[in-house]
Amino acid sequence: MAKFRFKAVDSQGQEVSSTVEAETQRDAIEKIRAMKLTPKAIGQVREDAAPPPAAEKPKKKRAGDINIKLPKIFKPRVKAKDLMVFTRQLATLVDAGLPLLRGLRVLHRQCQNETLKDALTGMIDTVETGNTFSESLANYPKIFNHLYVNMVRAGEAGGVLETVLNRLAEFMEKGEKIKNKVKGAMTYPIVVLVAAVGIVVFLMLAVIPKFQQIFDDLLGGEGMPALTAFVIAFSEWVQQYWLFLFAAIFGAVVLLKIFFKTPIGSRAWDYFALRAPGFGQLNQKTIVARLTRTLGTLLSSGVPVLQALAIVKETTGNSVISKALQTVHDSVKEGEGMTAPLGASGEFPPMVVSMVEVGEETGALPEMLIRVANTYDDEVDNAVAAMTSVIEPIMIIFLAVVVGGIVVAMFMPLISIIGSIGGGAA
Repeated sequence: MAKFRFKAVDSQGQEVSSTVEAETQRDAIEKIRAMKLTPKAIGQVREDAAPPPAAEKPKKKRAGDINIKLPKIFKPRVKAKDLMVFTRQLATLVDAGLPLLRGLRVLHRQCQNETLKDALTGMIDTVETGNTFSESLANYPKIFNHLYVNMVRAGEAGGVLETVLNRLAEFMEKGEKIKNKVKGAMTYPIVVLVAAVGIVVFLMLAVIPKFQQIFDDLLGGEGMPALTAFVIAFSEWVQQYWLFLFAAIFGAVVLLKIFFKTPIGSRAWDYFALRAPGFGQLNQKTIVARLTRTLGTLLSSGVPVLQALAIVKETTGNSVISKALQTVHDSVKEGEGMTAPLGASGEFPPMVVSMVEVGEETGALPEMLIRVANTYDDEVDNAVAAMTSVIEPIMIIFLAVVVGGIVVAMFMPLISIIGSIGGGAA
């Protein structure tokens, strides 16, 4: 029999920590419940399997060996894609019946990310000493957030760790898909805007001064069209104050970043992000899709509703929505439902409020929340496609107007000069 260490709550609400022997983790949970205890976390103390292969054991350090370790600042960060792949692989291994500890060792051998590999080393050591998997995850908050840790903790307590890991992997895959689509939609306009700025700066600093010299020689600086005079004057200003202009733009960006990190600035930006023409609705749909999927996944994994709301509140990324969820949390804490505070906040679409109301009345709230998330995922896809189709021609027209205007401004005096030369020759 294997030995399991667990944490549970008795009928009086007191936390109990002890060990139990059982064939499997589910058998251990049943024994704990037979003691009239509610399990919170459980982990295997020792794996009844062969020790790790010799290749996995650390080698003894010999004289002359050089062991160079990069400082933490130079180590690669664990990207969302790396964590998504790790979760999917671990879920597959555990679902196939492989013990958790052996699954972690398998992933440790094939892990390419140095930061994640170091974390896996520590997690293996922690689990081997009898701590739960969720406790080992909590030691690395920069890699595994509150959502991840709490879902794993709920899976351990319910004996459905493999199910929870599969849900986590699906959740992260959906979130990464939406994020990539939004980033892809923003890439084109940013590239066009940068190209337009670069072309204009090059024309102002390198091309316009040469045309100005020609016009001064042939026209003496007089008789130029208003558009040409404006472009030349702007070019002179850029040449004279380009350093000041660069410093002003850099300073404005830094100040805005500092301002948006303050509570007032952060709330102002979050409010604008939800109300901005065009982008506001897309941002709102993205946030709603993420938070409903997160909340639905947590509730379906056995996380208590108050704890689930507290986790979702921290992962929305928008202070306005977080404040609305805090109101919902307080309402549920007082024994009321979620529907009324959701509707009163004004931050959630009517469909979300209606679906939550139906979910509360039928007892199928997690399923309703997942359906809302799927619906808004589709709406985000459609909105991104529509926005991309509109932005592309607008940016092309913008670039054509800016660059074309400068070119026309430079050729207008040349046409007058050519005309005057032709008239004089006649």
